[in-house]
Amino acid sequence: MRKPQQRARRYEKEQAKKHRGKAKGGPGQPDYTRGKVKAEVKNWQRPVHSGVVKKAKQNGVTEIVSSSRFTQPAIEEAKNAGITLILRGKRLT
Repeated sequence: MRKPQQRARRYEKEQAKKHRGKAKGGPGQPDYTRGKVKAEVKNWQRPVHSGVVKKAKQNGVTEIVSSSRFTQPAIEEAKNAGITLILRGKRLT
């Protein structure tokens, strides 16, 4: 596994542990689950956009954790979809 992938996977596992979830990952899988909550973790330098929120909604994800920020359209889409956004440990929606 290449270094950026290792770093991303490590960040996903850290966030799963921090949010008391079980790390899953893999193609088509949420990054972690906690009971009925499915979550995606984004360790991006650029802001998370509304397309990510739409795709998460289609996959049944109810929580998105980001190390960067969210665009305003992404925040609005998440509010409409009932998805919780977490930015550096703080809930936005």
